[in-house]
This record gives sequence, structure tokens and C-alpha cells, in this order.
Amino acid sequence: MITGIPARLDRLPWSRFHLMVVVALGITWILDGLEVTMMGAVSGVLQQPGTLHLSGQEIGFAGSCYVAGAVAGALGFGYSTDRWGRRVIFFVTLAIYLGGVVLTALSWNGLSLAAFRAVTGLGIGGEYAAINSAIDELIPARLRGRINLIVNGSFWIGAAVGAAATIPLLDPRRFPVDLGWRLGFGIGASLGLIILVLRRHVPESPRWLVTHGREHEAELVVRGIEGRVAAEAARPLPPAHGQMAVHPRRAFGFGLIVKSVAGRYRRRGILCLVLMLAQAFLYNSVFFTFGLVLTRFYRTPGEDAGLYLFPLALGNFLGPLLIGRFFDTIGRRRMIAGTFAVAALLLMLSDWLFVRDALDSEAQIALWSVIFFFASAAASSAYLTVSEIFPLETRALAIAFFYALGTAAGGIVGPWLFGRLVDSGSRIDLFYGYLLAAGLMALAAGTEAWIGIDAENKPLEAVAEPLSSRE
Repeated sequence: MITGIPARLDRLPWSRFHLMVVVALGITWILDGLEVTMMGAVSGVLQQPGTLHLSGQEIGFAGSCYVAGAVAGALGFGYSTDRWGRRVIFFVTLAIYLGGVVLTALSWNGLSLAAFRAVTGLGIGGEYAAINSAIDELIPARLRGRINLIVNGSFWIGAAVGAAATIPLLDPRRFPVDLGWRLGFGIGASLGLIILVLRRHVPESPRWLVTHGREHEAELVVRGIEGRVAAEAARPLPPAHGQMAVHPRRAFGFGLIVKSVAGRYRRRGILCLVLMLAQAFLYNSVFFTFGLVLTRFYRTPGEDAGLYLFPLALGNFLGPLLIGRFFDTIGRRRMIAGTFAVAALLLMLSDWLFVRDALDSEAQIALWSVIFFFASAAASSAYLTVSEIFPLETRALAIAFFYALGTAAGGIVGPWLFGRLVDSGSRIDLFYGYLLAAGLMALAAGTEAWIGIDAENKPLEAVAEPLSSRE
């Protein structure tokens, strides 16, 4: 079969349809940021006798269950997304998230909290594979990079909202001590319900439909999108150039997918592994322990440590927002390598000043904010890379695999290592920890410069030929 559907989607001007897709699907990152921040913020309250009265170990176990759920959800739903379609899975995963977060608010002891956090993580992890796949396949090629980076960077909007919400919710003068934290998790549930309605207007990916032998449905979806965009633009759409041959299949065997990723695209797999591990180690290392660093080495009052999250969240969101467009203009390879490299160099500078005791808490936060301005763009570009350089039939599974690997490695090794370094009370020990994180970021920069993919302004099918385009 010969199809021009990818070219027809890529030539569309930006429209309210594309904005609706970004909002309805990209909310996942905001929800994840909200969940992670909320759990961290209420952990102290949950240890009080008037609430669940948990131990630190029980709270840590609940956090680990969330990470484990996210890893399992990414892997399980990643394969399902490639097998059954993007649309059906992003409804299922959002429903699982909603169930998990509502149950979290109703927890009655440590075991129930851990179980419900695992369910919440299962939904969030599954969301990533379906959402990033759908966004990449519906957004025009010339805008794909910047939109992807902004969506990924929106995690920090959720983090800021979570941090701000806990200030009144955890104030015992406003809400009973065992009610405020439960209402906090209700914020995520409320957002999820709104998005569940909005997602009814997001169609299945026409690209996925074509490769799975459902060309009639794909044609109807594309005509509907073209009609909406043309009506908004009030002018004829530009012509579409380019067609491709497709040999549709109802299903693609797991062996064929593994053979493709481990064989023809092996170098790309190495690239994604390095990028994801580097950014995950950096983020989990710093953000799981920055409060401990402030209180231990800068004598910051524990109740004030959370306030420093706001400038960090601002730097993290502004990075992808302000420099994201350069990933489409200057190019992927230069910008990805550059942001990883700049973040590594600035982290080394911060590390050197830290070990010399040349910073106060405000200066340390300011320097971290600048570092994460670039590191956030680098981290978002790692997710962008994973989502666009593998064949359509393996895209969701590839996203799931590398997300799970980065989450598991960064979420387990990083916080454990830096927790031990902070507990040592030695600046020189922590110096070597930050130096390791900077070294991994530098390694990622070098790897991208060496084997990175110049995917800017190219259709997804030109970046990675679909498996169905070959007999």
C-alpha cells in the first residue's frame, strides 16, 4: 500500500487541534511532578501521631513502590501501546492513575499507602509510553523538538503547584492534620478527571493505524484533522509532498521488535542508554537530597527547605521553554551535546565552590537553578531522542524500556549513594559524588556528538524507517 498520510500530517500549520493534543496528553508530566512533590512534602506529616503515624522506613518503602509501579507500568503498557494503539492505552493508564491517587488519599496505614502508591505509579509509567508516542506522531515534524521539550519540562509546573499547595493544606490552622494531606492528593485526581474528558477529542495516531492495516480509519482521522485545521486557518492547506510504501500487519511479533532494536538500531540503543542514565542519575541524586544538603551543610531550617524548590522548578521549566526551539533550528546533535556539556561544566564549577565552602544557601540554589536551566533541556532532549529515533512499531516499547531503565537506575542508585554521602557530613565525599554526576553528563555529551541523530525537521519515517515499510 502507498500512503501519503505522514506527509499530510507534517505539512499542517500549528492549530488549536495541536494545542489540544499537547494539553490533553502532556498533562502526564505535570501530574508526575505533582505526585512526586506532594509525596515528598507530606512525608513529615505522615509521621505524626494524628495521621498515619508512619516510620521513615515505611515512607521510603511507599516511595520505592511508586518507582517500582512506574517501571512496571512503562514496560507493560509500552508493549500494549504498540500492539493495541495509543488511544486506548492513554485512557486505560489515566484511569489507573485516577484510581491510584484517589485510593492514596484514603490510605489507612503504611501498607495500604505503599500499595496505592504502586497503583498510581503503574498508571504514570504507562502514560509515558502512550503519550510521547502519540504526541510525536501528531505534531508536525518542524515543531516536534520544541513541543516535546516543553511538554517534558512541564513536570516542573506540577512540582511547583505541588509545593505551593502544601503550604495552606498542611497548615493545621486551616485543615485538620489528617485531612490536609488527603486533600493534596485530591488535586491530582481533579486534574485527571478534567483531562479524561478532554482526551475524548484526541484521535488515534493515523500513523499507527496505517501500519496495522486500518488505512480506512487512518484516512477518516486525517481528513477530520485537515478539516479542523483548514477551517481555523481560513485558507487552503499547503500541498503534501512525499509518499511511502507500507506492508500493514495486524500485529508485530516481539521477536521482530527486539531484533530491530538490538540489531539495526543497536548504536541508537547505546545512545539512548547513555543519555537516559546520565540525566536520571543527576536529577534523582540532587533532588532527592537537596533538602538534606541545605540543612546539613548550610544550616537551613528544615521547614524552609521546601521553599527553595520554587527557583529550582523555575529554572527547570524555563530551560526547555526558552531554548527548545533551537533543537529544531540549530539541530538536535549540537543542542543535545551542548546542553549536556554546559550542565556538566557548571556542575563541576558548583562542586568546586561547594567543597571550598565558598557559597551560602542562596548562592547554591541560584547556581543549581542555572545548572538545571540547561540540564532540564538536556534531560527533555533525552526523552525526545528515545521517542523519535526508533521505528513506529517499536516506539512506545522503546520509550518504556529506556524510561524504566533510567527510572530504576537513577531512582535507586542515585538517592542511595548521595544519601550516604550526605550522612558522612564530609564535603569532600559529596564533592566526588557531584563529580561523578558531572562526568556522566559529560559522557552523554560526547556520546551524542559522536553518534547522535540529526532528526530535526525530518518526518519520523525518515528518521527511522517503519518495519512495515519493508517486506
